[in-house]
Amino acid sequence: MSIGVEDEFREIEGGHWNVFHQEIQRLSSDLSFNHAKLPENKGRNRYRDVSPFDHSRICLRSGTNDYINASLIFTEEAKRRYILTQGPLPATCGHFWEMVWEQRSRGVVMLNRIIELGSVKCTQYWPPPEIKELLFRDAGFRLTLISEDVKAYCIVRQLELENLKTRETREILHFHYTAWPDYGVPSSPDSFLFFLMKVRESGCMMGDQGPIVVHCSAGIGRSGVFCLVDTCLLLMCTRKDPLSVCVRDVLLEMRQYRMGLVQTAQQLRFSYLAIIEGAKALLRNTSVQEAMKDLSDEEDVPLMFTTPLRPSSQPSSPPPRPPKRIGMGSQDSRATFNPYPRAGEAVIGYDYSCSPDPEPYGRARHDVTFTSPVDPPMVTPTPVSTHCSLTGLRLHTVADQAAAHLQKRTDRKVEASASLFTSVYMCAALAVGAYICYRAHFH
Repeated sequence: MSIGVEDEFREIEGGHWNVFHQEIQRLSSDLSFNHAKLPENKGRNRYRDVSPFDHSRICLRSGTNDYINASLIFTEEAKRRYILTQGPLPATCGHFWEMVWEQRSRGVVMLNRIIELGSVKCTQYWPPPEIKELLFRDAGFRLTLISEDVKAYCIVRQLELENLKTRETREILHFHYTAWPDYGVPSSPDSFLFFLMKVRESGCMMGDQGPIVVHCSAGIGRSGVFCLVDTCLLLMCTRKDPLSVCVRDVLLEMRQYRMGLVQTAQQLRFSYLAIIEGAKALLRNTSVQEAMKDLSDEEDVPLMFTTPLRPSSQPSSPPPRPPKRIGMGSQDSRATFNPYPRAGEAVIGYDYSCSPDPEPYGRARHDVTFTSPVDPPMVTPTPVSTHCSLTGLRLHTVADQAAAHLQKRTDRKVEASASLFTSVYMCAALAVGAYICYRAHFH
């Protein structure tokens, strides 16, 4: 086993994960992100507090605005390149595929569901099976769903991305990990490691391909876990002494390219567990791929491109240069993309005012809550019991108020009836008295 990492894990396990995570936060790079704060770019950020650093941000090459909330992460020793980005917004889906095309990426890793805890965490930017094809007119791309392989813990999709200007097409593999729970982290790293090995076996992270695109909702939490685990296991394979790999130092290096990677203490602990489990296979002198296959009961054949992967016609690009210009207009000329063109727009709002927000950072205006959205082609998590109890409490309160109102109306009717009876009685008494006086006076 990986004695170095495991000993470090045991030392931190003594109840100090929060302290350890805070120390990493303190030592992390504090670099500029001025482009993300420009007025014309604020609407392209899903969260107000998650922005790409200026020196490592991905720059779009078409259009008047080159901004997208994405960062190129390069680990020099491991020779690994990742593009970490946020879950696309309705107006940035075209930008997302434009980036995939320009960076020559052949794989996309998605680590979140469309809806979690009743909130939309990412716009569906690929075609569902019933539609098969989406057209991004603003960016000039057509995306076609070729196949969809659904497993217990992930969905692997083969997509065809077509550049409408040049008519060139490329195959893209979309790896969607669906076993990450709404709260916290997975109870075991087994399925996560198996998912990582499926991505590796596809060839999407080979050096002759463009950087793989990895995203969750903010593009820093689960995305950071994926990149940290992959890089550390790769370093353990390439170093003469696998135990010399320091997870803390690798994470601090990666945080020089994108802020807040591995954003909670729970995620950091899970990263250590995944690295330890993966290292066990490495130090037994067996391939990680074969060891990870034992974690699954399913017969699984690695999904490869239908056409052989060929080296890029362009050399591997270094981290993106600072942009030459930024669009001066505050309005983006790109059209808003509707992922469900046949669906109605009316939705009913969930009330999750007491539900915990899984994102430590402030929720931006783009997180909209839904109760019955158009279901994406995946299982939507059921509402938490907190919501059910709150709903029951609200219904009980409304019933009490209705009963009280009815009781007040009844009391008012009784009071009115009593007042009327008293008036009739007094009138009758006066009439009888007048009659008696009349008889006595005239007889």
